[in-house]
Amino acid sequence: MTLFNLPHCGGHPSTFILHPSNVRATLSRLLAVVLFPLLFPAPSGADVLARVVSVHDGDTLTVVIEHRQVKVRLTDIDAPELRQPFGTRSKQSLSEMCFGKVAALEVRGQDRYKRSLARVTCDGTDANAEQVRRGYAWTYTRYARADSPLHAIQIEARSAHRGLWSDPASVPPWEWRRNSH
Repeated sequence: MTLFNLPHCGGHPSTFILHPSNVRATLSRLLAVVLFPLLFPAPSGADVLARVVSVHDGDTLTVVIEHRQVKVRLTDIDAPELRQPFGTRSKQSLSEMCFGKVAALEVRGQDRYKRSLARVTCDGTDANAEQVRRGYAWTYTRYARADSPLHAIQIEARSAHRGLWSDPASVPPWEWRRNSH
């Protein structure tokens, strides 16, 4: 379905039915497309703006893009699993930052579970970095570039004993998944 899907009367596609409900629906879509970027300008580098409708855990959320729900995995970080220590608090942290808000997504690809991989910004806050800063996610060294600022943010959170760093025996989620489940 296209953004402006007008029914046509048999024959040639340019012969449209101009019913008032079709005109209203089309005008509403047009206004949304034109006004949305003006009301919610995307930060530079953002690919798309979307409303966050669900937070699954500390590094995964669901957004709505053009009436379609899309699962998004925050790139370069890995949050504790929900059954892991700090897992629930990590989810709460991401929810406080993003749930119900418009998020700017800098999409970087898709993972093997068909989730979009993105850097997510909510209300001007880089959610990926903020989860690490608060101590509710690790920098995912397997995927984060060596020059990523996330490494320095994690060192600072660890030295301040924030969140999961208050536990000297905290286990990264990639090890926890491999060893426990």
